[in-house]
Amino acid sequence: MRALVQRVDRAAVRVEGRTVGEIGKGLLVLLGVRPGDDALLAARLADKVRKLRVFEDDGGKMNLSLEQVGGACLVVSQFTLYGDARGGNRPGFSGAARPELAEPLYLAFVAALRGEGVKVATGEFGAMMDVELVNSGPTTLWLDSDELFA
Repeated sequence: MRALVQRVDRAAVRVEGRTVGEIGKGLLVLLGVRPGDDALLAARLADKVRKLRVFEDDGGKMNLSLEQVGGACLVVSQFTLYGDARGGNRPGFSGAARPELAEPLYLAFVAALRGEGVKVATGEFGAMMDVELVNSGPTTLWLDSDELFA
């Protein structure tokens, strides 16, 4: 499972011109699922995201978590995080999980965050979405479960 995590001042996701998810200060999480991922991994990654200390304290040091600043999460499914362009200029996505596996794990990730009291907004799984954000910092982190939990 992979997550591209961006600290944002605000973020929104639209489907066919209508806003389906929106947050103020918090984290935008683009989430990719691969074959072999499971609900336990989704919960572990959600816990990691929730506890990331990427918000500045009074001294300007990245030392505070999402919970500590009262922030929210906007979670958007993103199979292209498993894109592979090594074989040419057109990426392949065979490393991404099929929708019937990916959607339940995406929902498990969201449920794990909500279960810990995090305010969560979402995109629409499988839809063509427009994501708008103001990246604070900019601060962007790449989390790969193969590296985090190996």
